Amino acid sequence: MKTSNKEEEEPHFVKRDKFAITAEYKQWFADIKSRLRNSQIKAAIKVNSTLLEFYWSLGRDIVKMKAEQAWGSGVLQQLSFDLRDEFPGMKGLSYTNLRYAAQWFRFYTSDDESICQQLVGELSMPQKFALVPWGHHIEIMAKSKTVDEALFYINEVIAGNWSRATLMNMQKASLYEKRGKAQTNFNDKLPQPQDELAQEILKDPYNFDFLTLRKPYNEHMLEEALEHNIRRFLLELGTGFAYVGSQMELRMPGGTSYFPDMVFYHTKLKCYVVLELLCCAQHNNSYVA
Repeated sequence: MKTSNKEEEEPHFVKRDKFAITAEYKQWFADIKSRLRNSQIKAAIKVNSTLLEFYWSLGRDIVKMKAEQAWGSGVLQQLSFDLRDEFPGMKGLSYTNLRYAAQWFRFYTSDDESICQQLVGELSMPQKFALVPWGHHIEIMAKSKTVDEALFYINEVIAGNWSRATLMNMQKASLYEKRGKAQTNFNDKLPQPQDELAQEILKDPYNFDFLTLRKPYNEHMLEEALEHNIRRFLLELGTGFAYVGSQMELRMPGGTSYFPDMVFYHTKLKCYVVLELLCCAQHNNSYVA
């Protein structure tokens, strides 16, 4: 005997199974969230380290090859143009940034003091530099009179988990002069950035430029990008839309299921709108369920 069920006759989203939130689940979820956060920070540090190593090696090339003497004073402008033509949209390849890269390398290597020789004996980037975002490095280099002062602020940034705003305030307050000689031991075990510094590394615009989304990109990448900018996307859709979720199971009459990329609900029309993203990322289809 067949049962007449409205849900079987109309498309509907499959509801979640019953679930009881217990103290054990909350603790498990908190542990997972903490591990995920630490994984994000580790990944961000890796990206930051790779970006800085690139800038360091680029600065080393410019200085050691005496690029401006070899090819003329306009060589960095031409190099910036060629790199941006090859990697469009990556702001970290601007002429200004190339000059910063050369100044950064020269600042830590041109002095004859023993600290410089110890710091970059092999002309490789000091390991601790990887824990400091590029924007911080530019501020430190620009406002430090000596390598000692620069290393002092690098150590303080790492130890205190300073944001760039905090760093600039401390520089303005002449913290180096008040504290005295810098701690320049770069052989300690690398700490794990937390709080403000971790946020700076995670959100540093130079890192985002370094990992700019490029064509060809697939449907999943486009979906993730839209989810990360959901507020702006909702404004584009117009008033009355609320974001429900992605990849929700949509059960059709007869039992067939679909998993639309994004699901919205229109509060005035009282209906769901599903958005299906095509791999070509040039068109999209939407269906009302």
